[in-house]
Amino acid sequence: MKNISLSIIGVGLVMTALTACSDKTDAIMIAGRPQAAAFDTIINQKKVTLYTIKNNKGMEVDVTNFGGRVVSIIVPDKEGKPTDVVLGFDNVAQYADSVNSPSDFGAAIGRYANRINKGRITIDGNTIQLPTNNFGHCLHGGFAGWQYQVYEAKQENDSTLLLTMKSADGDSNFPGNVTATVTYTVKADNSLDISYRGTTDKKTVLNMTNHSYFNLNGDANTKVDNCLLMINADNYTPSDTTYMTTGEVAPVENTPMDFRTPTAIGKDVENFNFAQVKNANGFDHNWCLNTYVGGKGDDTQVAASLYSPVTGIKLEVFTNEPGIQVYTGNFLNGTLKGKYGITYGQRTGCCLETQKYPDSPNKPQWASPFLAPGEEYYSHCIYKFSIE
Repeated sequence: MKNISLSIIGVGLVMTALTACSDKTDAIMIAGRPQAAAFDTIINQKKVTLYTIKNNKGMEVDVTNFGGRVVSIIVPDKEGKPTDVVLGFDNVAQYADSVNSPSDFGAAIGRYANRINKGRITIDGNTIQLPTNNFGHCLHGGFAGWQYQVYEAKQENDSTLLLTMKSADGDSNFPGNVTATVTYTVKADNSLDISYRGTTDKKTVLNMTNHSYFNLNGDANTKVDNCLLMINADNYTPSDTTYMTTGEVAPVENTPMDFRTPTAIGKDVENFNFAQVKNANGFDHNWCLNTYVGGKGDDTQVAASLYSPVTGIKLEVFTNEPGIQVYTGNFLNGTLKGKYGITYGQRTGCCLETQKYPDSPNKPQWASPFLAPGEEYYSHCIYKFSIE
């Protein structure tokens, strides 16, 4: 019954958005950018807007407070041409339509990024059942995760946007009244700095991330197979056929999971002789970052990077988190039409999601995702762009 009610909530969000935006769903593009008018609406009695933050080096980022979603990241390519490097939609109605255009494009995920086994967590001896929306597991907070809710927004200046989520005790059955913030800042070095903070009045779990799909080729008609991926990790966490971590930590050496030196995504993405690649229909795994040592992450070291030889654009990722989930858009299947009228096919985007390991609430050997009253959750991710 719980799953049914949550599905109804999701549909309610969709219908509210579609009703409010019925006269705005066809965004008019200005210089290849979605218009703010296509995001100016009311969803669940909360105002939704498209915000632009930028620096004076040619980097601009569009963010909507619906789901805290990064809609566009514009950076110069090797010729100085402004280039949009993330997938998304050009109107809020598509983002809100979890039935006809379900996506996590660009979202500030909460309460819990990635999967929780069978949707169950145990806190102080009490088992809590969460919604199960993916192969019997709870994925990205369930049907009504924060990607389908409206954040309060405050644009502090031209380069900084502060988003706040006030999540009530029992939101998708997660315990505790949680107040979480996401601060997006465009820095002078062409980086998007993302800081997550959170507090609770009851012990709970919290694990936030950004779910942008990067295509550094600047053309989402093309796959990211040619892009060179580097992951600063000697180990990864294998998953079963339902994408659930087994609890094992395995070495990447002599496997298709070894990205310690820059390697084309397409090299082994269809190497189905390797069970992990076959299970995920490509890469959809958590890597155990070498930048996390002794319970602390060093966000001054490069955790991962992605490079397009077409545009010369390089993305470096920095984080204080222990893991990074790399997803190569394996299940994009040509059914979603995104920005610029492009239909997104398989592997036209690559996600680099900094976070706790999947199912950490049920695997005490891994970094803890639990948050208690009086504690503050803090997670930091930097996406830094340059030309190489």
